[in-house]
Amino acid sequence: MNYEKISHKLPAPCIIDSGVIVNKEDMQRLLNDLSHVHYIHLLDDKLQNEGEGWVVEIFAHPHQATLVANHNLYINIQSFDYLQFHQSPEKETYFDLIQENRTLRLIPLSYDGLSDPDVSQNLDAAALEAMLTQVLSARWDVQLDDDSGF
Repeated sequence: MNYEKISHKLPAPCIIDSGVIVNKEDMQRLLNDLSHVHYIHLLDDKLQNEGEGWVVEIFAHPHQATLVANHNLYINIQSFDYLQFHQSPEKETYFDLIQENRTLRLIPLSYDGLSDPDVSQNLDAAALEAMLTQVLSARWDVQLDDDSGF
C-alpha cells in the first residue's frame, strides 16, 4: 500500500457563537462589523484602561501599532496572537484579542439613533462629516505610509 499518496483534507473550521480564531483573515472578517464598542484593556488579568470608542479601522500590517486614543480604535490584528469570542449571559457576543499576557476586550454597543434621543441629538450633520473626514484621512495616511516603504 502506498501511504505517500494518501491525503486527508480537513474541512474548514465552523465556529458558532464562541471559539478561538488564529487565522488573521478570519479575525479581520469577524471584527470588521464592529462600530461602537466598550473596550477593556487587561494586563496580567488586571484592569489597565477601559472606555468607549469607535472602531475606525481593522487592518493587518506587520509594522503598525494598534492604537486606542480619543475614543477611536485602530486595530491591527497583527498585534495579537489570537481572538477568542464568547457570549455573555445576555447572549451578547464579545471579543478578546489576546497577545501573551495582554487582552483587549471589545464589547459591541448597539445604539439605535432613532430611538435614543441622546445619540440622535449628538450625531448632527457636522459631527457625521467630521467622523467621515477622520476615517478618510486615516485611510489616506495608511496608504501613504504603505507607499513610503517604511
